[in-house]
Amino acid sequence: MKIAITGSHRVGKTTLAEKLHEYLTDYNIKTEPYYELEESGYLFSEIPDTDDFNKLIAYSAEQISTSGDNVIFDRCPIDYFAYIQAIDKSINIQSIFNKVKSIITEIDLLIFVPIEKPDIITCAESDLPDLRNRVNEILTDLIWDFGIETLEVKGTLSDRRDQVISKISQGFKNKFSF
Repeated sequence: MKIAITGSHRVGKTTLAEKLHEYLTDYNIKTEPYYELEESGYLFSEIPDTDDFNKLIAYSAEQISTSGDNVIFDRCPIDYFAYIQAIDKSINIQSIFNKVKSIITEIDLLIFVPIEKPDIITCAESDLPDLRNRVNEILTDLIWDFGIETLEVKGTLSDRRDQVISKISQGFKNKFSF
């Protein structure tokens, strides 16, 4: 099974992926594409721009298509699509949406981690809180348009982990055994 975790920055995606990995020990975690590209020498703008996010979509698509089963993806193309929408209202989003939608069909379960109210994770001014909120709003409206199995998680880290494990055990018994 391929599981992707999506959400704005500073919502706990990586922490959730790591916590799930403790339970799903036969799964691999794919690091967020930003960090993998950065390690390979790609130079991002100080504040990533549309070109950067398009590069991230392409890299994330490659991660998804070349990975076998039993993978947890820390971010997916949907995230970067939302960032493009948040920073560039003039861009033709339909072609990007179609590209992202075709990539996402390989994902079995999408985990959406929204900003909670009250916000349980602090976001410093240097973490671009306005962009974070805008991306969260876009994802909240958009996430269901991709037509794949999606679970929105909330609460503590343990609550979030338990919601995912429950979903997997209830909805994917034929694909997954404990």
